[in-house]
Amino acid sequence: MTESNTAPQRSNQVSLSAPKGVPDYIPPASSTFIRVRDEFARQARVAGYQHIELPIFEDTSLFARGVGESTDIVSKEMYTFNDRGQRSVTLRPEGTAGVMRAVVQHNLDRGYLPVKLNYYGPFFRYERPQSGRYRQLQQVGVEAIGVDDPLLDAEVIALADRCYRSVGLTGFRLELTSLGDNTCRPQYREKLQQFLFKLPLDEETRRRAEINPLRVLDDKRGEVQNLLVDAPLMLDHLSAESRVHFETVLGTLDDLGIEYTINPRMVRGLDYYTKTTFEFVHDGLGAQSGIGGGGRYDGLMAQIGGQDLSGIGFGLGVDRTVLALEAEGVTLDGVDSRVDVFGVAIGLAASKRMSTLIDAIRAAGISADMSYGGRGLKGAMKGADRAQARYALVLGERELEAGTVAVKDLAAHTQVDVALTVDAVIEAVRR
Repeated sequence: MTESNTAPQRSNQVSLSAPKGVPDYIPPASSTFIRVRDEFARQARVAGYQHIELPIFEDTSLFARGVGESTDIVSKEMYTFNDRGQRSVTLRPEGTAGVMRAVVQHNLDRGYLPVKLNYYGPFFRYERPQSGRYRQLQQVGVEAIGVDDPLLDAEVIALADRCYRSVGLTGFRLELTSLGDNTCRPQYREKLQQFLFKLPLDEETRRRAEINPLRVLDDKRGEVQNLLVDAPLMLDHLSAESRVHFETVLGTLDDLGIEYTINPRMVRGLDYYTKTTFEFVHDGLGAQSGIGGGGRYDGLMAQIGGQDLSGIGFGLGVDRTVLALEAEGVTLDGVDSRVDVFGVAIGLAASKRMSTLIDAIRAAGISADMSYGGRGLKGAMKGADRAQARYALVLGERELEAGTVAVKDLAAHTQVDVALTVDAVIEAVRR
């Protein structure tokens, strides 16, 4: 992976680079990125979550209503613009609202519940770029919609834990809390506001306290945190139902052998969270220590025009997981980018024949590439080395006349001549 604006300047040329805060994943580092992303998605599929492909941009009102206008995401970080029809659209800053919109639009909530979906791809937030904080971030997410069951909360958390462990990550911790429900949140909100309004808050923070006082607890400034030492905590004001729900989640995690830390001051950056809320943290990443998280969201579906159904999900950061693996010194095999067969042809006639041979080998399910550009034998063999090929097929005028092709085992440094037919070459390679 390389970050933008670091490419060396070329003399006498205008140098273009990726937008600020947008990482490039290039070989060979890209294979690790793909391995992490695909393994997360595979674990979700194993747990019964079916894939959903979401639009890159949505109607702006979806995020204003779903994510919350008091959040930094909506108020400061969204990429919003008018399209040619003067409709306000926004590059997706997160996945849950889009999934809920799709579930409602396509009546998925009218069938068997819970609806279990997974997705992955880029998300966009206008943040100050730094290590681990990008303006285009990559996530894998799951959502389980339609059933308010603490066992489902535990399943989602356990799935996230398994995702990280499946790629060899160990130095992370799970923090969780409960943010209550609509029977206890209003009373707690009032108590918290009474506390906050007595503090010497700046105008913007006071306005945030009026709209959503929980957002103030998420303020990272040291001077604000010092003022909040004695702030009332949601865990101390849970309704009986919310408390039982949370205790059931904790007990199930204990049964599953998943370690956790209760963090009563945790507030994630989205307004829709209720009840179980969690985050995975890795201290090897410095300030940007969160590598993923999620929670339950009662009321979100109703906010965007659907039934009043609950849901729970997570978003796991692929970028930050890759960085966390680097911090732990974990090296993944990654996606095997080697080819099995590399064609080396000398001369135009041999190159044309090799082209059809390579195409047929690919059709048989064997990865293959060949040298282009009329290179000589030495230059073409460098291409085989760069592709880390297992075998090289060498075809020149002599082989064409004899109706054979040389199959070179590049690891064993052996060579055999076989008939210049697809079946013969495939049999030789597989043997």
